[in-house]
Amino acid sequence: MNPGDRVRVDRADRTYEGVLLPSSTDDHLVVKLEGGYNVGVDRAEAEIETLEEDVYEIDGTDATGPEDDDASDEGADSEIEFDDDLPTISLLSTGGTIASTVDYRTGAVTAQFDAEDVLRAVPDLAGRANYRGRVVANILSENMEPPLWQDLARAVYEEIEAGADGVVVMHGTDTMQYSASALSFMLETPVPIVFTGSQRSADRPSSDNVMNAVSAVEAAKSDCAEVLVCMHASESDDVCALHRGTRVRKNHTSRRDAFETVGAEPLGTVDYDTEEIEFRRDYQQRGEADLELREDLADDVELLKFTPGMDPEFLDVVEGSEGLIIEGTGLGHVHTDLIPRIEELIENGTTTVMTSQCLEGRVCDRVYDTGRDLLEAGVVEAGDTLPGTAKVKLMWALEHSDDVEEAMGTSLAGEIQERSVPWE
Repeated sequence: MNPGDRVRVDRADRTYEGVLLPSSTDDHLVVKLEGGYNVGVDRAEAEIETLEEDVYEIDGTDATGPEDDDASDEGADSEIEFDDDLPTISLLSTGGTIASTVDYRTGAVTAQFDAEDVLRAVPDLAGRANYRGRVVANILSENMEPPLWQDLARAVYEEIEAGADGVVVMHGTDTMQYSASALSFMLETPVPIVFTGSQRSADRPSSDNVMNAVSAVEAAKSDCAEVLVCMHASESDDVCALHRGTRVRKNHTSRRDAFETVGAEPLGTVDYDTEEIEFRRDYQQRGEADLELREDLADDVELLKFTPGMDPEFLDVVEGSEGLIIEGTGLGHVHTDLIPRIEELIENGTTTVMTSQCLEGRVCDRVYDTGRDLLEAGVVEAGDTLPGTAKVKLMWALEHSDDVEEAMGTSLAGEIQERSVPWE
């Protein structure tokens, strides 16, 4: 019995069948089940039967999961040839689950695909476009940092300048909304820039990587020259939603339809079966804007969520920062005891912007006394800008705007809606 064998494991009243993985200890077995999950079993208490030997090759470095193996073989055998009648789409990889596979040394999911691997793993992409692959980073998105936003923006700029008809960015989902916001402000684009990712890795039968990648490529061929996020619109494999990069938020940890446009319906949808794209609201059309990159960002901007009982001394941590986004309650409030300390920060040069921790609606600090006191202290209102988007925007505005207060109250990339109303 060796790693890579298909085995049946009986323990007490439970039976498990799957692929035997290497284990970090001799006392336990690790089995990858058909559903994509791993189970650990005490070896001494288990009866083990080998059903089939060497089902999957495990060499400690390049092993892939059952579904990955089939997809990789199919993709590797198919040639992607240049076709003058097809648009050119640049695939930029930053890592994340959509570019991940199972490491059979540990049974964990690791980011180890580059952009060319994505093409091999998703053979459905073939014939839809001519592709150029480029690796910008190979990280899990929780490790994304502003300098990498700048690297990514430069890479997108270079790809468009070199003639790409659209760009698809493979990105981890945890911080995708921040990166999409950053590129929305840093780039004027004449072609679509589409972020996509995967909530579930390719070794799982419920993986969303193929549908999201295919739909993202179709969106990158569309007439909408904006920064978009393309992810499942529901738990079913039927439609992907196209969210504007500055209005999207990840609202669930693991569902395939985790991403939502806050305060409005998605900008559009992609029907996976028919490949039909439908846009429901106005958007910047292909070719309307001239390509421009403005990548500089202030690197000392913080986002702070106010909670009841917060000590004013907590604000000492942002002393000397260039900017501060406060995620206030309701219409944009904090405890009155914090206002004098906030005023000191502003007087010392920290641009302070108020957003709301409510999922929908806009700040309005003219209704209650606390809000009026905040405005008098110099706090800037950000309308219904999402707090994460507001942080990215302030980082950008501090470097590119002569009037930061005006910029934060003006919709520059669709981040502020004209009015907050139910959208059903």
